[in-house]
Amino acid sequence: MSRLIIKAGEPDKDGCIVAVTPEMAGWKYVGFEVYQLQVGDTLPRFTDGNEACLVILSGKADVEAGEQKFTGIGSRMTVFEDIPPYAVYVPAEESYSVKALTEVELAVCLAPATGKYSAKLITPSEMEIEERGSGSMSRQVINILPEHKEAESLLVVEVHTGGGNWSSYPPHKHDVDQLPDESYLEETYYHRINPPHGFVVQRVYNDDRSLDETMAVTDRSVVLVPEGYHPVAAPPGYASYYLNVMAGPVRTWVFRNDPEHEWLFEQK
Repeated sequence: MSRLIIKAGEPDKDGCIVAVTPEMAGWKYVGFEVYQLQVGDTLPRFTDGNEACLVILSGKADVEAGEQKFTGIGSRMTVFEDIPPYAVYVPAEESYSVKALTEVELAVCLAPATGKYSAKLITPSEMEIEERGSGSMSRQVINILPEHKEAESLLVVEVHTGGGNWSSYPPHKHDVDQLPDESYLEETYYHRINPPHGFVVQRVYNDDRSLDETMAVTDRSVVLVPEGYHPVAAPPGYASYYLNVMAGPVRTWVFRNDPEHEWLFEQK
């Protein structure tokens, strides 16, 4: 199996099914965890030197972050409902807890921070929805924590791609700290597939092909993107969902397209 794929396992004592740390990924900025919580389960945590974006992927929960309390949040029972999620921003050096009111799938997105901002609820109505691309390159993008919203490092977005379509396409990359032309951002993809016995295909490759991997990715797997271009294809009959987490030395998304495929932007 590719070193870029981390498959989910059975829930541990806290409900964690998959976790990525900067140390295991071999990078500096992005951490990512997914929890499956049962009714009544409570997950208490302290952010230490990271900020966190808690994304209620599915289910309903009460969330406390410092002195803030957000009760009964959660807008969908599956990521494949046509509804944006609820999320909670938690600053560095802050305690938080999540109590499941139903079965909950929770994503915890992490990146270094100093505690500059306060905890905040991010509601579905605040999230910008984009229809990006056209034809078999069309997909829906939901901006959960984009760069014009308050955070120190994190960028968080989810993408819905219909069966037979491509996303993160035409291929682009953001692996060079060379602003204003390109920003360095590490990235994780958390994949969900409907029906769940299917797969999607993701390629991660760089210009000199010293990295060039094409992977069949199964439900609830995480793909690491340390560098390079990273397109995704959803086979016919299988809807694709993924949650992207990005972070780097500067909180801005400036990408470079693969010049071999830029002609695709001219297609209607």
